[in-house]
Amino acid sequence: MKEHIEEAIKTFRKAASRYDLTERYYRGDHNLAFATEKFKSTFGSLFREFSMNLCPAVCDAVRDKMRITGFGSHGAGTRRLEEAADRIWRRNRMTLRAAEVHKEVLKNGDAYVIVWPDADGGAAIFPHKAMNCTVVYDDENPGVIVRAAKHWRTSDRRTRLNLFYADRIERFVTERSSEGALTDAKEFVPFREGGEAHIVENAYGLVPVFHFANNADIGAFGRSELDPAIPIQDGLNKSVLDMLVAMEFSAFRQRWAAGIEIEYNLDGDPIPPFDESVDHLWIAQSENARFGDFETANLDQFLKVKDSFRVDMASVTATPLYYLLPHTRGYPSGESIRKSESRFIAKVRDRQASFGDVWADVMTFALRIEGMGEADVMPRWEDPARLSEKEMLENLLLKRRIGISAEQALSEAGYGADADELLSSESVIRSANRKY
Repeated sequence: MKEHIEEAIKTFRKAASRYDLTERYYRGDHNLAFATEKFKSTFGSLFREFSMNLCPAVCDAVRDKMRITGFGSHGAGTRRLEEAADRIWRRNRMTLRAAEVHKEVLKNGDAYVIVWPDADGGAAIFPHKAMNCTVVYDDENPGVIVRAAKHWRTSDRRTRLNLFYADRIERFVTERSSEGALTDAKEFVPFREGGEAHIVENAYGLVPVFHFANNADIGAFGRSELDPAIPIQDGLNKSVLDMLVAMEFSAFRQRWAAGIEIEYNLDGDPIPPFDESVDHLWIAQSENARFGDFETANLDQFLKVKDSFRVDMASVTATPLYYLLPHTRGYPSGESIRKSESRFIAKVRDRQASFGDVWADVMTFALRIEGMGEADVMPRWEDPARLSEKEMLENLLLKRRIGISAEQALSEAGYGADADELLSSESVIRSANRKY
């Protein structure tokens, strides 16, 4: 399958620069090619790696709202399937690792999960970074993966490459160690370990690689949440660097003198009449001498430009502004937060729907490995727009007034049946007001 190896290597090489860019911007390693000569001559390499990095907030704001609380099912054997799914989820520590997958897909646009039996025959779930895996979709059936590839470096600096199909897994390795990028397809030979064949049977009839694509079209690779943010981040960095230069030259005010005689050296160049320093006094003998200083730069304009880039960042990425702009007049109220988050919450729910289908495929395949047959499970997500305790209690009181039973209200509030009196008066609201 040399043509499939060549195809995979070509895809890996093409995507490497894209993933490298979003990785660098997320961790704050930004392009500063726009730094002026004045900045370089003033600060040298002091602020070479400077950046006011807003990129993590753009991704983390969405990730923090995406928590899977369990899996649900319907039909016969519902409880058995849900318990099995929760058991697999906990055993693979997916509460933490699912958050890592969400971070990867939001940051780089793609993320992958491979599911395969472990040594004991149980389903093992392995999250993978975008740069290490790729998939090929069926042109006739959009959204169906027909093959996938994964590459990684071994401890002896050779490159391993696995090709995944619906009926088999083919394993390859480079003959020689190498440095840097992927080698050509001709360098790969079948990988055999301990006398095993380089082809492993896949009895499940499905490619065991699952692709998470952020904000993607059908059967296409995803787009990073940072794609629209990076140009604005560059503009923000530029404004801050310009402000640093202005601050440096405004810290020591520029002064002028007039009505004095200037001496010249042998080359005809003027000799500075004064030593411009904070501990030197300027004295002139001429009665016509006059002294003064120039106005300092107005740094408020730089601050306004800097904040305007934060507003632009919030606008193009649908990130609530309070994630990006520090508040000097207190924090917004719960009601104002909900109004400002409407577009953001819509984006979170869209990602939940998209990623939820992939997690359902992951867990369905894992249940098949453990002998559960054709399971039908879907993840349950924590509500991204969850009400506060005060708001929840106020809503329950309103529901009581229109006729729902005390038992139903108590159940929704999470109280036991012996707390019936909690909803019998306005004391709940008064207690909540005192608390908040």
